[in-house]
Amino acid sequence: MEKPDRIHLKDLIIAAEIGAFQSERGHPQRLRFNMTVDLRDRVSNTEDHVDHILSYDVLTQAIDTALADQRYNLVETLAEKIAAEVLAHRQAARIEVSVEKLDRGPGALGVTISRSASSIQASQAVTPFRVIVGQPATMPDNAAVILPATLGLPLPTGGDQRRITLLALDQAAWALAGRMGLEVAETRTELDAAIRSERAVVWAPTRLTADAPEAGQQPATLGLWLARRLGAHRIDFAGTKAAPAPIPDDFQIAIGHID
Repeated sequence: MEKPDRIHLKDLIIAAEIGAFQSERGHPQRLRFNMTVDLRDRVSNTEDHVDHILSYDVLTQAIDTALADQRYNLVETLAEKIAAEVLAHRQAARIEVSVEKLDRGPGALGVTISRSASSIQASQAVTPFRVIVGQPATMPDNAAVILPATLGLPLPTGGDQRRITLLALDQAAWALAGRMGLEVAETRTELDAAIRSERAVVWAPTRLTADAPEAGQQPATLGLWLARRLGAHRIDFAGTKAAPAPIPDDFQIAIGHID
């Protein structure tokens, strides 16, 4: 069988507080990160276009996001978080993550894990939740991911219009979250945490979709992409401005309309 194309990150060292022992608390220590990611598509199919590849920034951002999420007792848990963050991107099929402590003994002490996109998705919490495109008239009383249906700001012309549109949706998300008294979620880690705790959050889409051109840029298309990616049990469209684009034939998630 032909081996997949891969991208990798080698020997990134970051100081962070980690460890289960009392002697490790309050004392940041050096961690060394290595990652190798199997790609779904061959790099020869990218047409030399940056939007068609898995950005190397995804790897470093996954580490930053995981470290910002919580204090870890185990490097194993940290490695799992990093793997899930990278595998949230469509271009990533499989990942090997290595996390090593450099200051706890002679040599490097750590763990290496291998995870596939299918295994990460299967292990996610199965809490039922829905995606809502638009602003619902009432506050959701269970797990929901809300995406604004309107940008709220005129868009400048020129440049990367897709990225400009996504960033405008991020601004709209922060504004909507302020009006509704909700938190904003930008990463897979933040979305998963909200779903597990059965909270409603507003999604700012740029972080997850900037390197996923198949997600589109219109709110309805982004909502359909997220519902499928996270395994939502339904997607609702609130108001006429949130009307969905043509639904893919293989889309199996319930679709509804709410006020």
